[in-house]
Amino acid sequence: MKLTAGAGALALSFTLAACGGETASEEPEKKAAPKGDGTFTVGQLLPQTGSLAFLGPPEFAGVDLAVKEINEAGGVLDKPVASHKADEGDSDSGIAPAEADGLLSKKSDVIIGTASSGMAKTVVDKIMSAGTVLFSGANTSTDFDEGDFSKPDLYFRTSPSDILQGAVLSNLLIEDGRSNVAILARQDAYGETLAEQIKVNLEDSGAKVATTSFYSQDATSFEAQVNEIAGSGADAVVVVSFEEVKKIMPQLIAAGAGPAKLPTYFVDGNTADYSDTFKKGELKGVKGTIPGAETSDDFKARLATVDPSLKDYAYAAECYDATIVAALAAVAAENDSGEAVAEQIIDVTTGGTKVKTFAEGVELLKKGEDIDYDGVSGPIELGETGSPTAASIGIYQYDDKSQIAPVKYISGQI
Repeated sequence: MKLTAGAGALALSFTLAACGGETASEEPEKKAAPKGDGTFTVGQLLPQTGSLAFLGPPEFAGVDLAVKEINEAGGVLDKPVASHKADEGDSDSGIAPAEADGLLSKKSDVIIGTASSGMAKTVVDKIMSAGTVLFSGANTSTDFDEGDFSKPDLYFRTSPSDILQGAVLSNLLIEDGRSNVAILARQDAYGETLAEQIKVNLEDSGAKVATTSFYSQDATSFEAQVNEIAGSGADAVVVVSFEEVKKIMPQLIAAGAGPAKLPTYFVDGNTADYSDTFKKGELKGVKGTIPGAETSDDFKARLATVDPSLKDYAYAAECYDATIVAALAAVAAENDSGEAVAEQIIDVTTGGTKVKTFAEGVELLKKGEDIDYDGVSGPIELGETGSPTAASIGIYQYDDKSQIAPVKYISGQI
């Protein structure tokens, strides 16, 4: 992996072992994909409730905008796209499987979701077994490029794995002069993976990890973990969490380990607007990372046509692009079934003539040309595991009103 940024950034390079899998000669002969019902149907399994509910509005808006623009361009296979929404919830509610069943009963060919890697693991087998694509705009767990997921299947994502975010955040810590970092993280697939990636990259760069303290994903008190961080002698702390950061930060501040005394860093699961949550100055100077390229003013204006109240934009672009890519794949396959779509998803994001909109892509596909869709989230370039091979990570910083603004964007190849 190579990272590039503005002047002053450290140059880091990583060599990643290729995921194991069968060679082309070992693959069994593929059966023809079943024919779809003629209507390309998009399910949305995204957070309306739970610890990631703050990510729901931009993600739903991204899908809604894509569906709107696809239909304005003539739809898929000359028919309007159908769309249905459902709530992934979180581990406390456990509603994701039942909500997924509802979307499958509505004949969803592709389901955009989930936001949480952990929630994806609870529904991915069910969805793929139904012949439906699960296409996430926000899953970042490295697990989705390993084991059975390293082989072609019906799972895809437009957000890069935490290998990239871990490297970028570690690079940022080193740039800022941090050499003895404490990590406070959720004990789940997301928290454990990202904490490990941060630790590995810090240590590879010569820094130390003072302590890594995990808390249960359903914890209501963080006293033991906060005391461990406060007493670790660290010169910075990385908080890998979801919405529970609203409870964690007051405890860190009370323990003398808040941002005013201990430089603090967030990740994509908790980097959000907290102007209505924290007191003036409490988060000032905190930095965070969110996968994705800069959200352009044009894209924000287009999102406002489907959600005028939208204020946060995390993963809106990735969910938009996942929907566009899936629709282009259906056009390329001349078949709206999930299995047919899956066979074309990687092809429409690599090689061929560059296109940046659904309308451009359809025009070329109808002429029999190969296309390479580059979206609002970046180059995409999906690899054989269904994950991006190139992406961007944004670095954000909080002001004294607990609002975030982008500082710079890091591009990387995985």
